[in-house]
Amino acid sequence: MNVILLGNAGAGKSTLSRMMIAQRSAACLSLDAVAFCGGPERRPLQDSIDEVRRWISGQSSWIIEGCYADIIEPILDWCDELIFLNPGVETCVAHCRSRPWEPQKFSSPQEQDENLDNLIQWVRSDETRADEYGLSRHRALFDSFLSGPPPGTLPR
Repeated sequence: MNVILLGNAGAGKSTLSRMMIAQRSAACLSLDAVAFCGGPERRPLQDSIDEVRRWISGQSSWIIEGCYADIIEPILDWCDELIFLNPGVETCVAHCRSRPWEPQKFSSPQEQDENLDNLIQWVRSDETRADEYGLSRHRALFDSFLSGPPPGTLPR
């Protein structure tokens, strides 16, 4: 099982990955861990892609989850399945509001709570963003995966 879970923040990627791992053992990578270097700025894209490729090469079965279409696109050929979670913005907002403390992302529950308004504003912009995090880019990536690899390349 080599699966990528793609979707907005609060879409249910982490919850689904935990459910999948409970059914069948697999390593799990959150792209948040490779997209940032401990600060608010994203690291260089190629560094993130290279780190994900190294991680994949060390796993026999894996799940990768994230909202980073620019990191996911170059690794699609290594996955067996791409799952696009799109439950709608209001569901994502509700999930973000009920999210437990994420110590891997925030030093305290208070710090996470202080960031909640920014996160909800970001989640609400999903349908209008034209960047690698937005619905239009996620949909295009998912549709390209469904249509298969370009002619003349190896099948997935």
